[in-house]
Amino acid sequence: MADYTLAESVAQASSAAKADPDARFLAGGQSLLPSMRLGLSQPTQLIDLRGLGLDRIWVENEAIVHIGAMCRHDQVSTNRDVQGLLPGLAMLAAQIGDRQVRHMGTLGGSIANADPAACYPAGLLGLGATVHTNRRAIAADDFFVGLYTTALDAGEVIERVSFPVARQSAWQKFRQPASRFSLVGVFVSRSSQGVRVGVTGAAPCAFRAHGLETALMANWSPVAARSVKVDDSMLMSDLHGSAAYRAALIPELCARAVAAIQ
Repeated sequence: MADYTLAESVAQASSAAKADPDARFLAGGQSLLPSMRLGLSQPTQLIDLRGLGLDRIWVENEAIVHIGAMCRHDQVSTNRDVQGLLPGLAMLAAQIGDRQVRHMGTLGGSIANADPAACYPAGLLGLGATVHTNRRAIAADDFFVGLYTTALDAGEVIERVSFPVARQSAWQKFRQPASRFSLVGVFVSRSSQGVRVGVTGAAPCAFRAHGLETALMANWSPVAARSVKVDDSMLMSDLHGSAAYRAALIPELCARAVAAIQ
């Protein structure tokens, strides 16, 4: 049985986790608690982050949207600033799991867990976001490093994620019907950063589809997206779909996202 601690500050939470390698942060609990019930995770201590005030959303100079790590998916999907300045991210958050999951699961918990089929990682990559912790700022391009693996160090607490405004952004998800996770999900944005395409569900961790970005920079159209052939050599195969199937889905979903923006 794990001990339970309701953290009183980010510093306290960080120190407690660093002192106990088998401790785990508790955010929304939508991944951690089921894994504990199945015996897949056996933490010695649960450090609850609910009381730390990390559940705010605010806009900086109409250029950056900051979303606290403890913001629930439903909060992200219904926030008017997110809907207006990051419409693709609002769309993404509204399609996560079911209603119960959306009212409990958090942005920070999702990206820290880095499930290969989670939705938010594609959104972070597709928007060029930055993850802010109690120690540093980490570009999304450097954050997801492998299967359930991120750049976070022991005891590092995600405080917020900052997203450059991208009013032209969209999300398309080919849903695995049993879990509602993405068999493949594609996030597309076009902004002052250029075109960015984030993909989840297809590989051990989310990644940017640079071939699609290049094609869309030259010709912003669904036709251009569908013309790109995705290499399946680094993609996953499982009982739900082969690597080749996932490779075929990526440009198609990208094309649908572009069509949704136009």
